[in-house]
Amino acid sequence: MNDQIRKKTLNLLREKKVITSSELAKFMGVSWNTAEKYLLELGMEGELIKIKKEGVNLWLLKWD
Repeated sequence: MNDQIRKKTLNLLREKKVITSSELAKFMGVSWNTAEKYLLELGMEGELIKIKKEGVNLWLLKWD
């Protein structure tokens, strides 16, 4: 993931607090799979937390 994608994703999360893969896909103009990949990558790097609720993945910034 390049720095521009990382910054746009993290800025959206700071603004909205919680997003879904579908919301990120629409915001970035990419497929759901690509958005999910971005979010999973940030999650594996320790930047995000994923909460599964009623079959939907909710993503939020990790607390310090």
